[in-house]
Amino acid sequence: MIIKILGAASRDFHGVDYNDKKIEAGKGELMVMKNFPSFINLESSPAEVRDYLKVISQSERAKKPQFHATISAKFQEYSKEQLSETAEMVLDEMGYGGQPYIIVFHNDTDNNHVHLVTTRVDKKTGSKIDDSFEKLKAQRALAKAQEHLFGISQEKNLEKLLNYRFSNLKQLEILLSRNGFKLSLSEDRKKIAILKNGVSLKSLRSEQINYSPVANTERKRQLRAIISKYSQICSEKVFRVEDNRKFEGLFEKKSLPPEPKIEFESELQKKIRDMFGIDIVFHFKDDKKPFGCTLIDHKDGAVYKGSEIFNMQEIFEFTAQTIDKRLFERLKDFNVRNEAEKEILIKAMQAKGFQVSGFMVFTNKSKRNNENYKAFKNEVIDYLKTSRNDNIQILRDNAGIFYTVHQHYHRIENLSVLIGERYFEKIFGSKSASDKSWLHEKDSTKTTGQELLNELLKSSYSPKDPAEDELKRKRKKRK
Repeated sequence: MIIKILGAASRDFHGVDYNDKKIEAGKGELMVMKNFPSFINLESSPAEVRDYLKVISQSERAKKPQFHATISAKFQEYSKEQLSETAEMVLDEMGYGGQPYIIVFHNDTDNNHVHLVTTRVDKKTGSKIDDSFEKLKAQRALAKAQEHLFGISQEKNLEKLLNYRFSNLKQLEILLSRNGFKLSLSEDRKKIAILKNGVSLKSLRSEQINYSPVANTERKRQLRAIISKYSQICSEKVFRVEDNRKFEGLFEKKSLPPEPKIEFESELQKKIRDMFGIDIVFHFKDDKKPFGCTLIDHKDGAVYKGSEIFNMQEIFEFTAQTIDKRLFERLKDFNVRNEAEKEILIKAMQAKGFQVSGFMVFTNKSKRNNENYKAFKNEVIDYLKTSRNDNIQILRDNAGIFYTVHQHYHRIENLSVLIGERYFEKIFGSKSASDKSWLHEKDSTKTTGQELLNELLKSSYSPKDPAEDELKRKRKKRK
């Protein structure tokens, strides 16, 4: 999760109007409305909510009394309920728990997120709530909420990493950076600070760092064997991933132009990272191709110089192709289970205006988020009825099999499996794939598309993957 305090603070509480417009457009949902008097409730207009906040926020010390922040997750990793619960705990931790506030969930981007709007003026005393080091407090409050609600402890994660074996400070820096931490050295290089999202988690003296070169010959042999084997199975083509997003850190130097963050990725890297906890990090300078790499063995808790394990030039093929970080993260999140689905995803992205090479799309295990699957299925059914949803595409592969792709939920599904073969044939019949009239055509000799879709909408949802039911039916027929 990430928390960001929005800079557009004001006396007019524009955050209330902004979130109301999202709700009116069907892109937002009011999750929490708390600590308002009885005459300000769910039936109140945005103007009434805004005016109440303005009245209680009259303070000479608070020139910008509105507190407006967002808490976002990576894609749909956390639900709207989980984000709202986190937001309430963050507000409480920052001293806003007794203040009137609203929490609104937004579904208009790839990432689930909530907006928090309240006032920096204490409603009981009229004094300004202490907002010094507000960004720092927000990060600490979020970390505390995540540990309490989800058992995520950054301190414990850091201690685990510090117990890895590594040969020098550079290897430690790579290890920490790869896991979201930042290592900062004092000018005399005698003190080391380790930060997460701008918050200092640990300070060490240089002599406290325990350097321990790895001498496990048998493990090195195993690592070589794994990399060699999977280089024959997965694509070894390496491409550049460029992140041009501006990071608004706590101590950002605004005078400096933002520099893109560069990484190099390949399917081979991802496969051995996911399966064996082996992370390969490439080293490069400027716009040139990588000249070396570091290997992090999470299973054994060790960091190696890449050349100790394998010859980088023999294993990997370095291409000149580049992809945007946001697009790459979206591609990785799709449930691409085979080559047919890979081709469908590439075709879907091309239709959206993105040029994607096949080696940039990785196969992975199917996701089992039942809540998202249910929403995905219902939206596809509604799309078949109305043909209105920019997130949904229906495409077919070279074998003539229809697939549906959802750009928001990052899912690809065989359409006939998703809605059932019997219903699929009633909708499509023997129509050619190029004929789009099946979306609305009504045939008096069959169940009409409208009637069929009404039937589907009434049907109960099973949390099981539809493919499992199809497999069971086929087994019964064989018997």
